[in-house]
Amino acid sequence: MKAVLALIVLAAALPALAEPSKAADASVKRGRYLIHIAGCNDCHTPAYAMRGGKVPESEWLTGDALGWRGPWGTTYAPNLRLAMLDMTEDQWVKKAKSLATRPPMPWFNVRAMSTADLRAIYRYVQYLGPAGKPAPAYLPPDRVPPQPYAQFP
Repeated sequence: MKAVLALIVLAAALPALAEPSKAADASVKRGRYLIHIAGCNDCHTPAYAMRGGKVPESEWLTGDALGWRGPWGTTYAPNLRLAMLDMTEDQWVKKAKSLATRPPMPWFNVRAMSTADLRAIYRYVQYLGPAGKPAPAYLPPDRVPPQPYAQFP
């Protein structure tokens, strides 16, 4: 009788136990949507814009070797999948809310995102898992970067 009662209690609890994973799945889907519409892939995924967005999702957010050169120096879109690998969700939110980077990154747009959206982005990047290699390091204005790079006036 005790075994039957235990099974009934367990069966009743199963829907409640499944809810967090449904919420997590919804958050990952929201993060994917935000990455897609916010233009993150345009710079953080190699050849994304040139291929009209037809890049396998497995290659998303792996950074790019295309430099963006201007009066600030040369910046590269980092590999977000590696950059966020060792961050907790709270560390990511704190970093994103105080982000201030060099052009052409629209850091002010990231800072304006809601905490819920930033958490969803974090969960999506974690869902993708690590891939790729780090992007090249920033170069100061007096250093000429190797090709390829886009030159700003």
